[in-house]
Amino acid sequence: MYDLRQLRHFTALINHGNFARAALALHLSQPALSRSIQALEANLGCVLVNRHSRSISLTAQGHMVFQHAKRLLSASKALEQAVKQIDNLEAGQLRIGAGPFPAAGLVPHALARLVNAYPKLEVEIIVGDWESLRQQMLDEEIEMFVADVRELMTDPLLQVTTLPVQPAVAICRPGHPLLECDDLNFDSIAAYPLAGTHLPEPVARSIMRDTGRDNALSIQCDNFTLLITLVVHSDAICMVPRDVVAEALSQGQLCELPSLSGKIRHHSAYGLVSRLGHRLSPAAEALHNLICT
Repeated sequence: MYDLRQLRHFTALINHGNFARAALALHLSQPALSRSIQALEANLGCVLVNRHSRSISLTAQGHMVFQHAKRLLSASKALEQAVKQIDNLEAGQLRIGAGPFPAAGLVPHALARLVNAYPKLEVEIIVGDWESLRQQMLDEEIEMFVADVRELMTDPLLQVTTLPVQPAVAICRPGHPLLECDDLNFDSIAAYPLAGTHLPEPVARSIMRDTGRDNALSIQCDNFTLLITLVVHSDAICMVPRDVVAEALSQGQLCELPSLSGKIRHHSAYGLVSRLGHRLSPAAEALHNLICT
C-alpha cells in the first residue's frame, strides 16, 4: 500500500519536472527518489510517469493520482495543523487568499494585528482573482479568502460574509491632462487607456456600456503595485476602491478625478469566503474576526 511519503515524492517530481530537480528539493539521491516512485507505481499497479531523457510526463493514471495526492497531502497537513492549534494558535499555519484590492489594504491591516498578537504564526497569502481563489480553496490549498463576491453569493459550496462597501474613485497621475477638465464623463476618457484588475462580469458589462468600449479595460493586471506604478507613469486612468489609494492620494502620488468618481455606479463588493460546512482553524477564525470588526 502507498504511503504519504511516496505521494510527497510523486507530487514533488511532477512540480519540479524531472528527477534531478525533485531529488535536490527533497534532499534525496536520484536513485532513492526513483525507487520511491517505482514502489508507488508497484503498489498502485500502474505506470504513473513516462520517463524521458531530461524530463517526465504524466500518464492518464498519473494525472488522476496527482489530483488525489494533492488533496490527501493537503488534508494531512490540515490535520497536523489543527491538532497543533487546539491549545496553541501560535504553533499553527494560516493559508489564505486575497483579491488584488483587499490584498492592498484590508487584509494586510488585519494580518498585522494578528501577527502582532501571535508572532510565531506562519502565514501564506495567495493573491489572485476570485475565480482562481475559489478553486484553490475547494482544492484545500487555502482555507479562506477575501475578494469581490458579486458572482459568489449564490454558490452552494461557499459560506460568504459580506464586508462594508468602499466607494470607488477614478485616479490618474499628477499633471494628467484630464485634471484641467471641470466636468468629466465617460466619453471624456475615451482617448485614454483604462486600467484595472480582473473584473466581475456585471462590472465589465457596465463599464463597456458607459464608455462605449469594445473591452472594459485597455490594461488588465491583478498585481496592484504594478497597476498603480503604471498609472503614475502613464496617462492611464484607473477606477479603484478609495481605501486602497487613500494614502497615495493624501501624499500627492496620485490624483482623483472627482467629477468622474461621482459617476461610477459600481463600488467594492468585498466578502470573506470559506467552504460551507467546514470549520475554520483557530488562526483563520481569529483573522476572520479581525477583518469583520
